[in-house]
Amino acid sequence: MKRLLPLLFLLLPALACAGSLQPLAANDVATLLEPPAHGERIIALWALDCAYCEPNLQALARLRDQHPDEIELVLVTTDGIEQAATIEARLHGMKMDGYPNRAYAEASPERINFLLDPHWGGETPRVLVIRADGSRLGISGALTPAQLEKLR
Repeated sequence: MKRLLPLLFLLLPALACAGSLQPLAANDVATLLEPPAHGERIIALWALDCAYCEPNLQALARLRDQHPDEIELVLVTTDGIEQAATIEARLHGMKMDGYPNRAYAEASPERINFLLDPHWGGETPRVLVIRADGSRLGISGALTPAQLEKLR
C-alpha cells in the first residue's frame, strides 16, 4: 500500500485535467486544428443554450467509444470561460466531462469562430472533422445517422 500511495499522487494531476475545462484563446486554435498523427480529431462545438447539442455530443461520444484508436473527440463550448461552473455542471449532467473540454476565452467570440472555420456562421451544434491527411469536414445542425457515418 505504501508503494501505491506515491503512484497515486503522481497520477492525480493527469486525472484531474483529463476532462477539466480549459480556456480556448485565439492563439490556441492553430494547435487544435493541426491534423492528428493518425485517424481523426472531431471538434464538437456546442453552447449552453443549444437544444440539439446534447444529443449531438452523446452521438459523437458513442462514435468515439466505438473507435477509440481512430477518433479523438474534443468538446468546445462557444460560451465564455467565465461561465466555467455552469459549463462544467452541464458537462457533468450530460456525462461528457471525461473528454477534453475547452471554452472560449476571448472578448470577441466571432474571432475564434472565424479561426476555427471561416465558412462557419457561429450556429451550434457544429462539428469539425480534421483527418490525418489534412482534409476537413464541417457539419452544422443535428447530426443524422448518414452524417455520423461520414465522420469516420
